[in-house]
Amino acid sequence: MTSIFENPELAPEEVAARMLVTPSALDDLTLADAMKVVGYMRPKRIKAGTVFIREGEVQQNDYMLLVLEGDISVENDLPGLHESVVVNIIGPGHLIGEMGVLDGAPRSATCTATTDIAAAVLSRTALMRLLKDQPRVGAKLLLAISKRMADRLRETTRKLKTFAQMNKALQQELQVVMNSRTKIGRRGPP
Repeated sequence: MTSIFENPELAPEEVAARMLVTPSALDDLTLADAMKVVGYMRPKRIKAGTVFIREGEVQQNDYMLLVLEGDISVENDLPGLHESVVVNIIGPGHLIGEMGVLDGAPRSATCTATTDIAAAVLSRTALMRLLKDQPRVGAKLLLAISKRMADRLRETTRKLKTFAQMNKALQQELQVVMNSRTKIGRRGPP
């Protein structure tokens, strides 16, 4: 696979800025704003097979990552079981860790590089510098991140409602089965 950075037509910073303003990232930013944000990011390479974020991790979790190249598996642990489930596969143009850059709370998922990854990282320290140096761009970035998180929350709420409806229907079916067994038990064997 040819690297996007081997394309002599665009500088790596412009490639990153163009990906930052895609619908899978932060399309509320202008390309000019994204170029300024990218100036505060640092490049990162991750080898295939590397687990670089762990669910529940509390150390070194104050950054977000823009995937420039490669694919990442996002997994969540299943409560009470010693296994996890893949909840998403993300690729170029996607962000990971927006909540971490804002609050530094424990990570909500495990991320594994399924291929070699090229990424751009924005740390909370760099975000604070951006807010100090270029408050208008920093505010637009925070608003775009907040909007993205609100969109995800709405989607999660929609999924939870669907799950609750399915759960209710299953409970009703189970109740019908249990009621029919109780009636058969009262009558005794034929």
